[in-house]
Amino acid sequence: MGADIHGFVECRATYGTLDEDKARWHAAIDLDLLYGGRSYDAFGCLFGVRNHAGFRPLAGDRGIPADVSPQTRQAYEEWAPDGHSPSWISWAELATVDWDEPADAVDERVHEYTRTPDRGWVRTGKSFRGRQRPEGAEWTEGGRLFRVVRMVRRDAVPEDGEWAPVWKAMSALADVHGGENVRLVVWFDN
Repeated sequence: MGADIHGFVECRATYGTLDEDKARWHAAIDLDLLYGGRSYDAFGCLFGVRNHAGFRPLAGDRGIPADVSPQTRQAYEEWAPDGHSPSWISWAELATVDWDEPADAVDERVHEYTRTPDRGWVRTGKSFRGRQRPEGAEWTEGGRLFRVVRMVRRDAVPEDGEWAPVWKAMSALADVHGGENVRLVVWFDN
């Protein structure tokens, strides 16, 4: 059974509001409008969910923030009891991530590659078979190349990959309101 991610980019406005509203979080955009993928590498790297690649999660098991926006809270509660692993991360935190940081462990899955005439070996998948081999092991079988690797964060969340629209939206809000006033609040389902 697969896991999907849900949530909202939230923002605290820093202008044009009453003082009491400045401290209040607002659901700025539904994550489903920015991200439609299912990348377990990204889920593991960011939040520790389906973390087969062995990353130290950037924001694992933080729960739903106590001051979460009403819209986000309602959406999360509608997933009960199937929603799990809620967490959040601010743009200020994401802006300081070392995307070249290696995972703490070797990926549990073996990376599979197929040779193409114009691009050479291209990764076409991952599997759990053959994982008893050591880090760096590489072999061919049936015209495919297999490698046991340790990923870096950039491998899990490529700058120009599926998460780019999320980062662009968060960055735009942070340009106006500051990175500490923009966060991504998420949860998962199976």
